Amino acid sequence: MAKLGKRTRAAREAFAGKENVQLSEAVSLIKSNASAKFDETVEIAMNLGVDPRHADQMVRGSVTLPNGTGKTVRVAVFARGEKAEEAKKAGADIVGAEDLMETVQSGKIEFDRCIATPDMMPIVGRLGKILGPRNLMPNPKIGTVTMDVAEAVNAAKGGQVQFRVEKAGVIHAGIGKASFEASKLEENIRAFVEAVSRAKPAGAKGTYLKKVALSSTMGPGVSVDLASATGAA
Repeated sequence: MAKLGKRTRAAREAFAGKENVQLSEAVSLIKSNASAKFDETVEIAMNLGVDPRHADQMVRGSVTLPNGTGKTVRVAVFARGEKAEEAKKAGADIVGAEDLMETVQSGKIEFDRCIATPDMMPIVGRLGKILGPRNLMPNPKIGTVTMDVAEAVNAAKGGQVQFRVEKAGVIHAGIGKASFEASKLEENIRAFVEAVSRAKPAGAKGTYLKKVALSSTMGPGVSVDLASATGAA
């Protein structure tokens, strides 16, 4: 068995016996044990009572975190003419149509969010096998297929987080940086949990929110008391 490093051992000892703790304690634990040489991302994992193999139990959506994510988001926009100019003025990093399609097809994907105007979808649709697995495919349900490209670009740059349930019924997302003030992380976490709660699908049966856990990029995880994560406590 590989020998654990000093930092890893200390983190595990700090988290030992901690389960279903209050949100404030969980955030404090995460922040105090995020000791990597870079600003670690604080991540949330939510276990939901859904089976996404059924269409009526799919959970997806987006939420703009009140304090942003601390991450620089590169945005690509598929648009022409006036809408392309709007996207550029709003701060989009890449704007194009067929030329952008060819760039993506060549394997050059230098963006974290993809937005498109509705008339561009026949072009974007050809990229489904490339963008889909990377969760970059524009979708009207999460506001990335829209005529209001400026608003979509601003949202992406301003801390909007997209979420989609995985096969095992789990949602993962980054909700801030370890350097954030504890109160700001707590606000972001509650906003994210609330958004996932609102996205409860019609086909969900039984308990919807089963478990919430927090971790940092290089640190252990800790489960959070559901009532405190939803603001009910």
